[in-house]
Amino acid sequence: MLPDLPPLPALTRAEGDVVDAYLAVVDLLGRINPARAELTYGGLRAAQALVSRAAELRDALALMHTRGERELQAATLTRALRTLDGERRAARVTLPSTTVGEDAPPTTG
Repeated sequence: MLPDLPPLPALTRAEGDVVDAYLAVVDLLGRINPARAELTYGGLRAAQALVSRAAELRDALALMHTRGERELQAATLTRALRTLDGERRAARVTLPSTTVGEDAPPTTG
């Protein structure tokens, strides 16, 4: 049996669209990340898709602004991102930690 997931916080439709589009962009950037990717074709496909996903994020933010939603509710959006596994997904965008024997920077001394 799967564990119960925490419920998403209440979001406006535009906030939900921002969260969804942001995570889509993060997922694509993770696939493009040359420090983590293995194949160029996958990175190429992700880069091609990034344009439309970034436009979706822009449109969601523009809609919020047009509706008078001038501030992002960071605490609420953070809870939504965490509920949707945003920390793991965003970690793919960063450089992996180095271990002994890998391309660690030279030491002096």
